[in-house]
Amino acid sequence: MATEPKAKKKTTGYDADAIETLEGLEAVRKRPGMYIGGTGSPGLTHLVWELIDNSVDEAAAGYAKRIEVTLHRDRSVEVSDDGRGIPIDLHTKRKVSALEVVLTELHAGGKFGGGAYGASGGLHGVGASVVNALSTKLVAQVDRDGHTHELAFKERKAGQFSGAKFTKGHQLERIKRIAKTKTGTRIRFWPDFDIFDKDAVLDFEEICNRVTQACFLVPGVKIKVVDKRTGQSNEPFEFVSRGGLTDLVDHLSNGDNVCEIITLSGIETFTERVPVEGKMTDVDRECTVEVALRWVRSYDTVTQTFVNTIPTSQGGTHVAGFERALTRAVNDVLLKDTRKLAKLAKQNKHRAIKDDVGEGLAAAVKVLFPEPQFRGQTKQELGTPAVEKIVYNVVKQGLTEWFDGGGPKSHINAVRDKMAMAIINRVSSKQTLENKRRAANLGSAGMPDKLADCRNHGRDSELIIVEGDSAAGPAKAGRDSSFMAILPLRGKVVNAGKATLKQVLDNTEAKALFTAIGAGSGKDFNIDDARYGRIIILCDADVDGSHIRCLLLTLIYKYMRPMLEEGRVFAAQPPLFTCRVGDTVHRAFTDEERDALTVELSKGKRKVENLKWNRFKGLGEMNVDELAECALDPETRILRQLSMDDGKEAKEAANLFEVLMGSDVSQRRDFLIANSSLLDPDALDI
Repeated sequence: MATEPKAKKKTTGYDADAIETLEGLEAVRKRPGMYIGGTGSPGLTHLVWELIDNSVDEAAAGYAKRIEVTLHRDRSVEVSDDGRGIPIDLHTKRKVSALEVVLTELHAGGKFGGGAYGASGGLHGVGASVVNALSTKLVAQVDRDGHTHELAFKERKAGQFSGAKFTKGHQLERIKRIAKTKTGTRIRFWPDFDIFDKDAVLDFEEICNRVTQACFLVPGVKIKVVDKRTGQSNEPFEFVSRGGLTDLVDHLSNGDNVCEIITLSGIETFTERVPVEGKMTDVDRECTVEVALRWVRSYDTVTQTFVNTIPTSQGGTHVAGFERALTRAVNDVLLKDTRKLAKLAKQNKHRAIKDDVGEGLAAAVKVLFPEPQFRGQTKQELGTPAVEKIVYNVVKQGLTEWFDGGGPKSHINAVRDKMAMAIINRVSSKQTLENKRRAANLGSAGMPDKLADCRNHGRDSELIIVEGDSAAGPAKAGRDSSFMAILPLRGKVVNAGKATLKQVLDNTEAKALFTAIGAGSGKDFNIDDARYGRIIILCDADVDGSHIRCLLLTLIYKYMRPMLEEGRVFAAQPPLFTCRVGDTVHRAFTDEERDALTVELSKGKRKVENLKWNRFKGLGEMNVDELAECALDPETRILRQLSMDDGKEAKEAANLFEVLMGSDVSQRRDFLIANSSLLDPDALDI
């Protein structure tokens, strides 16, 4: 009997063969964004930066005086310099020329270990090779040893072009004889537009701005940019700087100068743990800091920062150190005991922040040290931690000396005045903004139309809540309008102890109170935003007044609790009876107090019948002087400070009022049955 063949084992396709390795330049082509940031115009421009940076490194090391960038008609780009020329001799390990190694292998170059360069911009050693990886064609020429040597690449393969024909090979071709003293490098590349976006272009002005920066960083180097592209009318651009960062700050300054250009510099060492021959080893680094800055009569901050010859548009540790030192020196030295800030000092608002110090600042910061750590291949942000402290020390010490008299006195005073005004304006603007925000919190309708507001707000002002328009009239007339606001209640206040949040927010009287206070409600209530320092509840001394007071207190307890917690809620105590004896007005708040006072006042020759007690049924029946004396004048009124316990009791009392005085008859009946201990329930006619 024939046996059936074994079924093949199913595979998911994920086995050893599925693990793909990218070697050499293929890794760059597979993930170009990792190396140049993207495949649009910025990525294309980054290829030009890589070659310019290499030439600038030659100039910074003292070997090059001229650099030229040419944009050709066929969309190719050429960068040349008169530096030493990339080595052309045979590489010991690779068995090909050093030029080919530089152009084909990642992390290959003369910038590791401090050999050919002490401090360079092209740290990663991937610049030239990345340009080759993302090009269809590249031609490198090196002037060295009395000849011009050429090596070409077509689709990353080394060889030589003879017209349109390309022959693979590793041998460099001597194309002409030159003077033995002449040296330099020229690299021309044709970007691969199968990788780059079709509309990716190089901006002539952007390249000119970048090379201008480079000239400021390397005084004495002359850089020329030539645009030969069809349809372009750009004149050749050439620039050279003799003053370095000082010239750069002068170039960045936009407006009348407040002070001279301040130059700071220093050198410190730090220890960094790095792999050396496979082992982590402590290596001493020397870091040079160069800073130039000045303030001008404007408000914009223009700061350009560099690591070696590379602009760091995203900042990094060197920028953090610079900004921290600048702010500290201004606060600790320049603004110490400044008269203009004396008033703000009492409120602890007199210290400058980064934005204050940066008003009108034009600055350039450069650090030089071997093998910096960048965050990302595009090298826009420095990550070396030790540099922050070094820059801080150099800048803090240098500025302290300048502020302490190292600079011209008139310049120091001018900077001090500018910093002080920046702080004053910021604090004032913040207060204005806070006022606007508070106004915004008051709702789209603005203030309640029934609110009689006061002129001054803050901790010393008070909102007096009165019962109805009849009481509002004399209250408005008798108040001190500079700090007393009057809010009359015209409808029923919601019972916040029972109502839902929506019911509370829909209640006209609750909404008016929240709007007037201006600090929000519930969890969003912020007592610092309160427009008034105190809330004073002013109600009639009767049952209805007590009910309203309970409802208001319950609302505050539930939705503005911090006001109660901080003791900023009061109840005015208007008397139920008053009696004038001579120039003295006697007040009684209950019948019992009135009777006791009557006995006291009738001692001696005064007859009881001559004591005329006036009973007030409500606040609306008091005249202006009477209400002002007993409830508004801080010198004569009686206020009771309400607490959290009062709030809890008010919540219970409000619920009780709701039962006894509300419209739900069955609820009131149940309460009477449960609490009428004096009566036999069977005898009640219910």
